[in-house]
Amino acid sequence: MSILERLYASGGAEVEHETLAITVGGTTHYLVKGWQDIIAVLENGQAVMFQACGMDVAKPARNADGVQDLRFALSNINGLVSTAIRAALAARQPMHVTLRVYLHNDLMAPVKKPLAMVIKGGQWSATEVQITAGFMNILDTAWPRDRFTLTQHPGLRYIS
Repeated sequence: MSILERLYASGGAEVEHETLAITVGGTTHYLVKGWQDIIAVLENGQAVMFQACGMDVAKPARNADGVQDLRFALSNINGLVSTAIRAALAARQPMHVTLRVYLHNDLMAPVKKPLAMVIKGGQWSATEVQITAGFMNILDTAWPRDRFTLTQHPGLRYIS
């Protein structure tokens, strides 16, 4: 029986660490759920320190309804990540979040495939931030994807 089978079957002595890597602009904030910082290795071999943060993560449901959103809440006591997310939303900059799960006794690689999503929006209060991320933001996707502009199609100028 593998360590993951034992973890999910009996709730053994292993503890899962849910981590978030929130990329806003060129800065990435590494956060871990809990009260102690951890140093873990990403899938590219880079060792990163995840800062302890009061957070809760609601993973996307595995169903066929079409809404596969990751929802997470962060403590807004220091306001560092929430200020960056709010400024990026106002400037309409793309933001990404990656959810990784580690076991406390094996921080050399995530135990599951990381989930990378685009941040869609959020709600703020003085004490917490609630963020929604999804695989693809359909509401901000242009249709049709190819726009017929004069720079790409100069002959459009002569159509009346």
